[in-house]
Amino acid sequence: MITLTLKEQPEVPIEAEALSPDVVSKLGNDELRALPIFYGKRQLRLDEFFEVEGELSEELEIHGDASRVKWLGRGMTHGQLRIVGNAGMHLGAFMKGGTIDVTGNASDWIGAEMSGGLIRVGGNAGGQIGAAYRGTLTGMTAGTIVVEGSAGLEVGMRMKRGTIVIKGMAKDFTGLEMKGGTIILGGAELRTGAWMNRGTIISLTPIPLLPTFAYNCSYNPTFLRVYARELAGLGISLPFEESEGSYESYSGDAAVSRKGELLVWQPAG
Repeated sequence: MITLTLKEQPEVPIEAEALSPDVVSKLGNDELRALPIFYGKRQLRLDEFFEVEGELSEELEIHGDASRVKWLGRGMTHGQLRIVGNAGMHLGAFMKGGTIDVTGNASDWIGAEMSGGLIRVGGNAGGQIGAAYRGTLTGMTAGTIVVEGSAGLEVGMRMKRGTIVIKGMAKDFTGLEMKGGTIILGGAELRTGAWMNRGTIISLTPIPLLPTFAYNCSYNPTFLRVYARELAGLGISLPFEESEGSYESYSGDAAVSRKGELLVWQPAG
C-alpha cells in the first residue's frame, strides 16, 4: 500500500490529478515523491505537501483533511483509493473503474461524468454528484455513488445510467434534466426531477412534488426486489415488501416528457 499523509492544510487548493492508482501503481518511492501537483499557479513536488510511504501498489491511502485537494482519483480505471478524512472537489471525476472510499465529507462534483467504478462517502457531500459539467450534455453513464449523509444541489444532473444513493437529505434540483439511471434518496428539498426525460428517482420519505408530475398508482415494483438484494451488499436497505408499505408512482416531468419515474415510499399503517 502507498500511504500519503498531508503535512498541513494548504492555504490555496491543490490540484492533484496524479493521485490515482493508475499513476502511482507504476512508481517507486522516489518517483512518487517527485510527482507534480499544482498549488495555485505553481507546479510543485508531491513531497512538499505529503509524507510518502510505500511504492508500486494499486492501493493508495491518503490521511488528513484533504478538503482542499482537488481531482483525487480523476479518470481512474482500477485499484483502490481511500481517503481517511475529507476530500475536495471533483473526487473520482471521469472515473472508469476501481473503488474510492472517503471516511469523512466530500465536496462538489463527486463522480462527475464517471463511466464505471464505486465511490463511497462516509459523511456529507456537496452538489453536482454524478452530474454533467457545464456545457456537457451527459453526466455519469455507469457506476455507483453512495453518500451516507446529506448532499447538495443538482445531484445526478443529466445522468444517463448508473446509481446514486443519498441516505440523507438532498437539496434542490435532484435529477435535473435526468436522462436515465437511478437515484435513491432519504429525502429531498424542492424541484426534484425537474425537466427529467427518463430514469427513476426513489425517495424513502415524502418530498415536495412539482405540479408537472402526475400520480399513477401505488404499488411495489418487481424490479426493486432484485435491486434491493444488490444494494444490500453495499449496506443499503431498500424496502420492497407489501407488508412494509408501497410506493406512490408519479410520471414526469410533463414540461418535457412523461417518461421519467418518481417513486415515493409510503410505510404501511
